[in-house]
Amino acid sequence: MKSKLLHTQPVPTIIPRLIVGLIFLSEGLQKFIFPALVGSGRFMKIGFVNPAFWANFTGTFEIACGVLLLLGLFTRLAAVPLLTIMAVAFIRTKIPILLGQGFWAMAHEYRTDFAMTLLLVFLLYFGGGRFSLDRKYFSNERK
Repeated sequence: MKSKLLHTQPVPTIIPRLIVGLIFLSEGLQKFIFPALVGSGRFMKIGFVNPAFWANFTGTFEIACGVLLLLGLFTRLAAVPLLTIMAVAFIRTKIPILLGQGFWAMAHEYRTDFAMTLLLVFLLYFGGGRFSLDRKYFSNERK
């Protein structure tokens, strides 16, 4: 008799999709609602040339890809620009902390970004999952 503990269930990707999708949707919207704080003002503070363009560009991708993740539509494709955003955020904001204040200060500041990055890698690997539009429209499974 096989133990139920040894049997692995299908990966529940809806939870990571909700977490990452809602956070990116919220952050993208805030770049337009509060531009001085998290939009162009933030991008100027961290040294971007043409900060208004980059804040709007980033915010647009965060909104669009966040919605795609929430729907589970083009999940893997939507994860790629968000991973790029996370990589740029790490390079532009966390490496200076690492170099200036040390590992533990950087680890503290990077905790949410680290979790988001790992969840995006998870979605890139597993896709939208059972409760996604990807499965409804693009799955080869018989219904």
